[in-house]
Amino acid sequence: MCLGIPGEVIEILADQPDLAKVNVSGVRRLINIGLLADDLPVPGEWVLIHVGFALSKIDEDEAASAMAFLEGIGQAYADEIAALRESLID
Repeated sequence: MCLGIPGEVIEILADQPDLAKVNVSGVRRLINIGLLADDLPVPGEWVLIHVGFALSKIDEDEAASAMAFLEGIGQAYADEIAALRESLID
């Protein structure tokens, strides 16, 4: 199962502006933000991520609600975080 997971944008890569470094539950990784070209996120904003792509910008309250829900569903969330840790960039 793949889930949409909130992540906080930390950095937009200067040499690859379609990529952003995000923090997802303590895991930092690169995601593609090209789908948000009309309203690119900036560091400090939150995005909803699915299979490595930012699908939409969300606010911090929505991100917190989504994380609470995901943590409550148990193993599927744990599996997603484990997959993210395997792609750790820092």
